[in-house]
Amino acid sequence: MNDFFRKNQMVKHLGLILAFLLGIIFMTLLWLRFYTNHGEKIKLPNLVGMGVYKAADISEDNDFALIVTDSVFKLGTVGGTVLSQNPKAGAEVKSGRKIYVTIAKFTADKMKVGDLPVLYGNDFNQKITELGYRGLRGKVIGRKYDAGEPNHILEVYYEGRLIINQDQVLESVEISKGDELEFVVSDRGSGEITIPNLICLDLAGSEFLLISSKLELGEVQQRGTITDKFTAFVIDQEPKYDGVSKIPMGSRINVIITQEKPADCN
Repeated sequence: MNDFFRKNQMVKHLGLILAFLLGIIFMTLLWLRFYTNHGEKIKLPNLVGMGVYKAADISEDNDFALIVTDSVFKLGTVGGTVLSQNPKAGAEVKSGRKIYVTIAKFTADKMKVGDLPVLYGNDFNQKITELGYRGLRGKVIGRKYDAGEPNHILEVYYEGRLIINQDQVLESVEISKGDELEFVVSDRGSGEITIPNLICLDLAGSEFLLISSKLELGEVQQRGTITDKFTAFVIDQEPKYDGVSKIPMGSRINVIITQEKPADCN
C-alpha cells in the first residue's frame, strides 16, 4: 500500500514538473514572438505624387510619422502634392519611423515686373527661356512691322494689361509664378499699316512713300495725255484713304494719274 502511494506521489510530482516546464516553454515562445514582431521591419509605401493629407493617413495607418521639411513651387503641380520622401519608397524600416517629405506649395510665389530681365527690344526665344527659369510661361499673341531684327519683343501683356513697351515698364505689377505673359514681337514682312494718302502726290513721290511704308505700287491707269508719268499726279487710288483703314504689309495700291495738277491740290 505504501509503495502504491509513493508511486502516485512520484507521478504527481513528475506531472507538476512537466506542466511547469511546458509553461516555461510556452511563455518563452510567446515572449520571443512578441519581441520578434516588435522589431519587425516594414516596407515604406510610395508617397510621391499623393496629396499630403492622404500621405499622412497612410503613414498613420502603418505606424509612421510624416514630417514636412520643405515646400517648393513646381509649375503645373497641385499644391500639397508630395514631391520627394526620405527614406525612399521600398526601404525596410521599423514602425514608428519618421518619413520626411517635400511638398508643392499651395500658393505660388510672386515677383515684380521690375525684377524681370529686360524684355523690350530683345529676342523672344532667348527671353522666354530666361523667364522659364523663373517659373513663367509666355506666348506670342501678335506681330508688328518693325525695321529692326525680327522676333524681338515690342509689347508685353499680363492678364490683358500692357505692362511693357517702348515707353513704359510697370515695375510694381506683381506676377505669380506659373502664370503666362503675352508678347507682341517684331516682323519685317508682316503686320498691318494704315493706308497712306497718295492723292495730289506725283507718281515718283507716291512710289517712294509706298516703299517706305512696306507697300507696293500696283496698276497705274492714265487719264489724258501723259508726257512723263513720274511727274504726273495721282487723282485716285484703290484702296481708298480714310485715315483709319489698314492693309497688310506688302499690299499693292492701284492709282490713276493725270499730267496736269488738279485744281483742288494745294
